[in-house]
Amino acid sequence: MLLRTLLSSVLFLTALLGPITSAWADSVWLNNGDRLSGEILLLDGGKLALKTKYAGRVLIDWKDIDTLRSDKPLLLRRTGLDSEHSKRLEAAGKGMVRVLNSTTETVPLASITRLVPPRPLLQDRVWEGNLDAKLDMQRNEDRTDEWQLKGNTRVEHARWRHVLTGELERKKENGEQTDNNWQYEYDLDRFFTDHWFWRAGIEQQRDEFDTIQRQRILGSGPGYRFWDNELGRFDLIGKFNRATFESAEGDLVFNTYSLEWDYKRLLWGTRLEFYSNAELQIPQIREIDYDLDSEFGLRYRLNSWARLSLLYELNQTGGVAAVSSSDRRYLLGVGIGW
Repeated sequence: MLLRTLLSSVLFLTALLGPITSAWADSVWLNNGDRLSGEILLLDGGKLALKTKYAGRVLIDWKDIDTLRSDKPLLLRRTGLDSEHSKRLEAAGKGMVRVLNSTTETVPLASITRLVPPRPLLQDRVWEGNLDAKLDMQRNEDRTDEWQLKGNTRVEHARWRHVLTGELERKKENGEQTDNNWQYEYDLDRFFTDHWFWRAGIEQQRDEFDTIQRQRILGSGPGYRFWDNELGRFDLIGKFNRATFESAEGDLVFNTYSLEWDYKRLLWGTRLEFYSNAELQIPQIREIDYDLDSEFGLRYRLNSWARLSLLYELNQTGGVAAVSSSDRRYLLGVGIGW
């Protein structure tokens, strides 16, 4: 009964919102005289993303646009100014657009650096994220069931950015649990320019079957954003950290220096996504020289929300023989993105 009610509600909302969404027809006039119709998704990094019925999502260089029109509210940012709302945009001649709100102002297109539809609770930046799941079942001399859930999300508003990542893993062999761990990391970034920012973060790990049962790392340091637009991003961050390792034999507290990168690039008409995340830790203890936690992956977009994912993980620890290790894994799974 509950499932039937939910399905009926979804169908009702789809029927209700469908005509409203289709009524929003945006138009873009190019310098060569062509006109494109669709829905403006985003302007950032000098490119306008336009969703069309005939070609899907297309990317247009901002400098190639003569003027445009949008009947829906948009949040826009102009050079040197804070974000402002517009009820609609009207075409206003070559290289110009008319912004209609409580007042009417005609502004050069070249002065606009960002356009994005406003969202409830979030009024200044796209909220994005991914959630991937992987299941591995082996049936040979041993029965092995392993599943993994990985997710990440980020929200940027004004000069602040919130980044949250998490992972959950379970494994059973012949009915007995042999792996049970989780980890998460939360980072808060404060931008001082369009590129430079300061990051403060916390990371926790819990492993029921490992010698080190719990890890906690607090860190802070500068970061540099090379780019972040609808085609991808690249961040590089250096931090000073305070780490705490808890085990049955006692706690170990020490300092580390770390270098992180976060890279994403959309390819093949934005259908394919290549991404890489890594963190290199240099602990200030004799037993460990370095610790590398990295991943490289591909996601293929089946539609606007479903993904197929292929992930390669490389985790290495260098030091004395007792703690040195190298772990490589290949994961294939499905997921959702937003």
